[in-house]
Amino acid sequence: MKINKGTLSISSPAFGHGARMPDAYSKNGRGVSPPLSWTGVPKGTKSFALVAHDADAPLIEGFTHWVLYGIPAQVDSVPEGGGAGYVQGLNSTGAPGWTPAAPPAGHGTHFYYFHLYALDAEIDLPPGLSMDELLREIDPHVINQARVVGTYSNE
Repeated sequence: MKINKGTLSISSPAFGHGARMPDAYSKNGRGVSPPLSWTGVPKGTKSFALVAHDADAPLIEGFTHWVLYGIPAQVDSVPEGGGAGYVQGLNSTGAPGWTPAAPPAGHGTHFYYFHLYALDAEIDLPPGLSMDELLREIDPHVINQARVVGTYSNE
């Protein structure tokens, strides 16, 4: 996948980049997905895809918390608990939708990467793709990408 430097930026009003996510987005709270918004959409963007991944999970491939795609170009945010109306892929539990942050007790702080991909096409993909499947499909269409990172621990 191309590494692009551009204007696209993603953030969350619920936590700063690199800061601890509130309990609401974890198994210790309501377990809903955090609100996300983006700016600096590059010219030629036709749609977006979003992936949330915890590379610190004690699994070889980490843990995918959310796979969301088919987000129209005119959309600039996903509200808290959002994602309805877009295509949901499968998280690492094998289910669609957000899986709350839940690092194992004593495993330290985990970093949750929310990756946003601006695509040059409206790609018609079926629901239920894994993160890896989605990334393979969108790779030739990524014109810019951005990320925001939240942290969480069960210490």
